[in-house]
Amino acid sequence: MTSTPPQAYKGRGAASNPEGRFETIRHHAEDDGWQHALLDETQPRPRTKVTEERARSVISHNDSPDIRFSQALNPYRGCEHGCIYCFARPSHSYLNLSPGLDFETKLRAKSNLAEVLRLELGKKSYRISPINIGSNTDPYQPVERRWRLTRAALEVLAECHHPCTIVTKNALVERDIDILAAMARENLVLVFVSINSLDNHLAAKLEPRASAPHRRIKAIAALREAGIPVGVLVSPMIPALNDRDMEAVLEQAAAAGAKRAGYTTVRLPYELKALFREWLALHVPQRAEHVMSLIQQMHGGKDYKADFGTRMRGEGVFAQMIKKRFEVACRKFGFNEADGVQLDCSRFVPPREPSPQGDLF
Repeated sequence: MTSTPPQAYKGRGAASNPEGRFETIRHHAEDDGWQHALLDETQPRPRTKVTEERARSVISHNDSPDIRFSQALNPYRGCEHGCIYCFARPSHSYLNLSPGLDFETKLRAKSNLAEVLRLELGKKSYRISPINIGSNTDPYQPVERRWRLTRAALEVLAECHHPCTIVTKNALVERDIDILAAMARENLVLVFVSINSLDNHLAAKLEPRASAPHRRIKAIAALREAGIPVGVLVSPMIPALNDRDMEAVLEQAAAAGAKRAGYTTVRLPYELKALFREWLALHVPQRAEHVMSLIQQMHGGKDYKADFGTRMRGEGVFAQMIKKRFEVACRKFGFNEADGVQLDCSRFVPPREPSPQGDLF
């Protein structure tokens, strides 16, 4: 008997659903050959299921020297975009769910997000600093169309004149231009659109339910036209897979109006190592070993090394080459020439506590 091989699902990034690192029970499927053809034909496609979650807190805090923001907000757990390289996949293990298909199909929506956010911003102990929306899950993933939790959070932040940054790879961000443009007039918002390739065929496999690359370029243009400060993140760069597109992405983003740019290289923490190797074997088997070899060269011979200072961009010859290419392209296309947008924290007005007399006084 042999193990049932992983299979690629249309519209999904992961090819399997391995147990998380905290599970004590392991499931191992076997195929004796009798039902193999039938299973291939009748295997249902994984469907997205969203479970409502009543959050106790929604603002998370960060003290990592590698990350510029100290506060973050994530309306969802898991992400339907299904990006196979997503460093957040292992966080699903804390829910006793798989970092594989579960991460992109079994989502949690913090339905009381706006209510809890208002309470947290109103605490006397609260110390203001810009909140990043989209650090561990994309705030504009497809389920946002129905749940509208990101928009609800922006409405609270706009009401309180609280600054924020947004990271997304979905053109759905255009829906909230009305709120974002008003915030931009007060220096309260900066949006980054993540684009790591211009190859639609590759993007459809790497990040199957994110907006197509050309659509994200159009989103940059729409945000810029509305007066909203916008940048581009060429992230993550995966050697021998999408790094060839770095300069082309930066050129098109600059033409669309992006003024800031950043990048990271691929990170493979915890269970993500096996999931990414599995994806390579299915989609680019002829390059799989080469890609992993270059990744290991950037992490001291390992699939991933989580040291502060190098984990985001790697080290070694190939990492230095990517860094130099990025710097040259930024100079050529005019990125990061100024100090950047200085978000204004001085306008913040804490939300008012609910009063039985309403807003009369």
